[in-house]
Amino acid sequence: MRAVRFHEHGRPDELRVDDVDRPEPAAHEVLVEVQSAGVNPVDTYIREGATEPFTLPMIPGIDVAGTFTAAGESVTGLEVGDRVYGTGIGKNHHGGYAEYVAVPDDLLVALPPGVDVVAAGGAGVVSVTAWRALVDHANLQVTDVCLIHGGSGGVGHAAVQIVAASGARIIATASPPHHDDLYALGADVVLDYGRADLAEEVREAGDGGVDVVLDHRLHEYLQFDAHVANVGCRVVGIGEDETGVGFERSSETRRKDLQLTIMTMFNTPDFRIPLRKVASLMGEGELEIRIAETYDLDEAADAQQRVLEDSFLGKLVITP
Repeated sequence: MRAVRFHEHGRPDELRVDDVDRPEPAAHEVLVEVQSAGVNPVDTYIREGATEPFTLPMIPGIDVAGTFTAAGESVTGLEVGDRVYGTGIGKNHHGGYAEYVAVPDDLLVALPPGVDVVAAGGAGVVSVTAWRALVDHANLQVTDVCLIHGGSGGVGHAAVQIVAASGARIIATASPPHHDDLYALGADVVLDYGRADLAEEVREAGDGGVDVVLDHRLHEYLQFDAHVANVGCRVVGIGEDETGVGFERSSETRRKDLQLTIMTMFNTPDFRIPLRKVASLMGEGELEIRIAETYDLDEAADAQQRVLEDSFLGKLVITP
């Protein structure tokens, strides 16, 4: 089979397509014929060697969606022919940038009928991160006002739809070209993150402040979050760069009983729980993963360069 691999850590041009043996699933693994594999910033960090070392050569790709073609002897609950999607596979395991991948059965679930399998390939990291941040860590309530920084990003656009499905109020920030899209996805108010009076506008839109903040750039916005927060506000940080994170005015934070959580999706106790919740939302038409661009295996380096840009809404995927 064909698979993208990097033989050394480094720049995107380390990625190349190799002919390799099709994997044989172990006892608790499912062999997936890949139809879509999401491209995520974390894929680039793994390629660069910024995370823990791996056995090289390595096939990147945290996300995957496709068809269940074979299984190990201990797999239950899934059947050959099922359309499946999952996430978390490329951190300690060969990933989804390949024609086939063997996936641990606790990292994927079946897709409901009618869900676009290509879109599902981009759903894993962003939707599980958004679900864990909002539901598990922020304890999102229907009466909350939720501020989502970077609403046009992968996590951001999934988060907007999860909050909309809950009935809570949404204030999202994004560049002006994406405002109409975010309104279409369910945002109540969309603001240009570059405006000088952003804090004032957020407080006005929230009738005084916000109850939940999803923040992908804590190093830039943490004090801003405290400034627009209601008493008891829950701030969840999901960014990779937390360098220099801190409060300039801690008294403001104390007065508001601010709760701060910095999380990673990889600490999810059981990936199947949020994956099933998200699959249900996708099946009911309440969550749509927007695909900005698709790439074939030979274009993986281009996809990894593009994923670090901010000029698109939604997700990039590789379609082998």
